[in-house]
Amino acid sequence: MQLSLSDLLPPEVCSLLNPAAIYANNEISLRDVEVYGFDYDYTLAQYADALHPEIFSAARDILIEHYKYPEGIRKYDYDPSFAIRGLHYDIQKSLLMKIDAFHYVQLGTAYRGLQPVPDEEVIDLYGGTQHIPLYQMSGFYGKGPSIKQFMDIFSLPEMALLSCVVDHFLGHGLEFDQAHLYKDVTDAIRDVHVKGFMYQWIERDMEKYILRGDETFAVLSRLVAHGKQLFLITNSPFSFVDKGMRHMVGPDWRQLFDVVIVQADKPSFFTDRRKPFRKLDEQGSLHWDRITRLEKGKIYRQGNLYDFLRLTEWRGPRVLYFGDHLYSDLADLMLRHGWRTGAIIPELEREIRIINTEQYMHSLTWQQALTGLLERMQTYQDAESQQVLAAWMKERQELRCITKALFNAQFGSIFRTFHNPTYFSRRLVRFSDLYMASLSCLLNYRVDFTFYPRRTPLQHEAPLWMDQLCTGCMKTPFLGDMAHIR
Repeated sequence: MQLSLSDLLPPEVCSLLNPAAIYANNEISLRDVEVYGFDYDYTLAQYADALHPEIFSAARDILIEHYKYPEGIRKYDYDPSFAIRGLHYDIQKSLLMKIDAFHYVQLGTAYRGLQPVPDEEVIDLYGGTQHIPLYQMSGFYGKGPSIKQFMDIFSLPEMALLSCVVDHFLGHGLEFDQAHLYKDVTDAIRDVHVKGFMYQWIERDMEKYILRGDETFAVLSRLVAHGKQLFLITNSPFSFVDKGMRHMVGPDWRQLFDVVIVQADKPSFFTDRRKPFRKLDEQGSLHWDRITRLEKGKIYRQGNLYDFLRLTEWRGPRVLYFGDHLYSDLADLMLRHGWRTGAIIPELEREIRIINTEQYMHSLTWQQALTGLLERMQTYQDAESQQVLAAWMKERQELRCITKALFNAQFGSIFRTFHNPTYFSRRLVRFSDLYMASLSCLLNYRVDFTFYPRRTPLQHEAPLWMDQLCTGCMKTPFLGDMAHIR
């Protein structure tokens, strides 16, 4: 039997973090929330990881059969352990990499194709620094002039395919234009969605691909029972959403929602005022009449947020909208319209279990190292104690590398580099009031619960490291020399 990381914890050690908890970036009282909105894919409907190899293989075959890419690409299969969400791709350099909240490439996490790029080469590629300026790396939706950030869960097979194709071309000495290759792979992935392949796979075997459907039903029913209004805004087509919601909730699922909007074309739905709403009938045919109100039980297509706000008068912080894409789902709603936002981050559950194991390992290391250091300091002179301290810090550096590999061997955690939050983490904090592993986490809280962000100490508020302690406790070269000015 294969053990999980959480199995490494002894039974007497309680978990430090709860994977079923909701985490707050901002204070928010559910008592004040009257209207709940939802995206569909990876929000109301959680999908099994088995979907990713299907997307990868279909897009790979499209590249070969329709874009005339080398047949040798077919030998590559999807590797679920290769990439993580939130990575950046430098199109002109064919470089997939992890960037922190301060725009620095985390060394040891840059790959060209499937091969790691040496740190020295990464620094040389960016003019002698690991730093990438803001104007290069990201616009508002994570797309800079030559660098794209992969933000949604569907991007995992896209990153894997992109890396495999680059690997094949480099391995066989084939010349290629980086921009053409990137666009072809992106278009092939898009075709899998646009041509409906993914919808067909899910509809054929919903038990296999759709997870936690009963929990979605429980969340929606509970909110309605407490007098909340619900709406759905999704880019997916009605027939697909209808089949999925019937599977999870039942044939009367539309009675739970006050407004249902499909094929919304987010994120332009939030910014473009030109597209009007169109009503759909039961067969999915469009009506031509002008929409003057949004009726419960009816289905609408496209439209825009400005008309939505005018017709519903659902404005400001009494609205809470949930989605999985920080840019397409949440950013505009929070910054431009003042809605409260909740991010669905399925990876959170696994990362928390790893963190609990990591914290336990680190606590043992700290205790053992400090005990040994104090014993030596009582016995030996300061110089020898400093050598012990240096050896201990080296040991912790090695442990840090082990910790990265626990999350992902190539890129580590999606939330943190060695010391800093990732670029993904900064966007998560900026664009979401709450974040959680799945909507089912709402079942663990009262509908009038108030969330408060955890008050963590700022860097100047708590002496966390020895070089910040009183110089009388630990002699460090600089602080020791400056002690006379105190």
